[in-house]
This record gives sequence, C-alpha cells and structure tokens, in this order.
Amino acid sequence: MAVKRHHRSKPLSIVILSGGTGRTGEQVVQSALAQFDNPNVKIVLKPRVQTPKAALKVIDAAQAKRAILCHTLVDPEVRETVSRECQLRDIHAVDLLGPTLSLFDDHLDGTPRNQPGLSYELNQEQFERIDAVDFTLAHDDGARVKDLNRSDVVLVGVSRVSKSVTCFYLAYRGIRAANIPLVPSFDPSDELLQLNSNNVIGLTMNPHRLQHIREARRGAIRAANLPNYTNLRSIAKELRDAQSLMKQHNWRTIDVSYMAVEEVASEVIELTMLKAA
Repeated sequence: MAVKRHHRSKPLSIVILSGGTGRTGEQVVQSALAQFDNPNVKIVLKPRVQTPKAALKVIDAAQAKRAILCHTLVDPEVRETVSRECQLRDIHAVDLLGPTLSLFDDHLDGTPRNQPGLSYELNQEQFERIDAVDFTLAHDDGARVKDLNRSDVVLVGVSRVSKSVTCFYLAYRGIRAANIPLVPSFDPSDELLQLNSNNVIGLTMNPHRLQHIREARRGAIRAANLPNYTNLRSIAKELRDAQSLMKQHNWRTIDVSYMAVEEVASEVIELTMLKAA
C-alpha cells in the first residue's frame, strides 16, 4: 500500500555519506530523484568519512536536521557503526553499496578489498577531463576572474592569438586552463596580477601573421566598430604593449605565429611542468 505523503514546507535533507569521493552515491541519489517532478530536497555530500568517529559526527548532524541518510561505505567497521546508530536513533538510512558487495562476495572468487575510492581511481582520468572542460568553458575570454586562482594555468594575449583553442586542448588533457584577453588601454585585473607568475603564460605572434588571421575573421566577430583591428601598425603597437606587460610581470611567453595548437599546448605543459591526463 502506498504511503500517503504530506506537502513539505521545508526541503528534505538527504545526506550522502561516503568513504571516498561520494560520486557513486550522488549519482544513485540523483538518478532516483529524476523520477520525481521538482523534488523539494537539499543534498549534503559528506565524502572521505573513513572512521567510526567521523561517521558519528555526520550522523549527529543528520539527526539534528531530521535528514535521511544514504551511504556507499565499504569499510565493514564504519558501515556497521552507521547501520547500528541509524537504527538506534530512528534515522531513515539506506546502504546503497553493501547488499551488492555481499551478493558479489557470495558468487565471486576472492574477497572484496573494502577500500574506498577505487571506483574513482579507475575513472579518475575521465573525471579530470570533464572537470577541466567545465572549468575552461566557464573561464573563457576573461570570464569569472574571481576564482582564477583555481586554474592550473592562465593564458594571456591580445585578440586572436589562439588562447581559447589552446585552453580547450589543454582541458581535454585534464588541465584547468583559463584565458584572459589583453585589451589596449585596459589594465589587467587584480585577480590576474595576484597569481603566481609561473602559472601565467603569454601568447604572442608576429604582426603580419596576426593581421592575416584578424582579416580572415573580421566579419565573424563583427569588428566593424574596431577600425584599427586589422591595421598593421596598430597591431604591431598592440603586440609591443602586450609583450611589455608580460615582461613587467615576469610572464613567460610563447610565439605561436606558425605553431599548431598541439605544439602550443605541449609547450605550455612543459613550461608549467603540468601533468596532462
């Protein structure tokens, strides 16, 4: 018989408890919630809970909020602590992983390692790439400078020196890359200047090459309101000013005039000693 549900004025708190990253539990919970129209819930993720003492703190908080608890614990001691305490305190809880582990343990050779985070380690490279692409999308062309310090590398340069395309190539390799345009007559943001100079790379190009690229893209970017955008003399001055700024702040530079994106990205990785996925 279906349980009659009453309208909630406050969101239901769902605590996801995990000994690892919590990604598995979060995916299961989100998949279940997708079956409901506009569920009024608040999800609280509690990762890296690897001792009974740490688990008890989470249970105390869940009890205070009258939350329900979902967990993907693989450590037998921590899982038993959570199961016992939730029963004693009448906290509604569900073990998302335990029954599956027990079933497989009955039918497979060997025993489970009971080590949290193994699923994430198997897919870590993929997760890093997804995270890096999301970050780069959000920090393209000078966007969201407030959290620029979360980037692995920041590329700077004048318009059309391949900043964005290089950043997305780096992101595909698991590197959080942001880019900031250097615009004539505008000072760099404080957030950029506060970064470690080793994490900022300036991209530059010879004036004739840049003029050719800008002329080819002029219509696409609606540069009609920028009369000097393709003027060779103006471009040369723009590049000189940018290079002077890069030198002033000790930003290392790469001349990308005739380099493929893959080559530029590889040099960025080498200069910053970043580890690519």
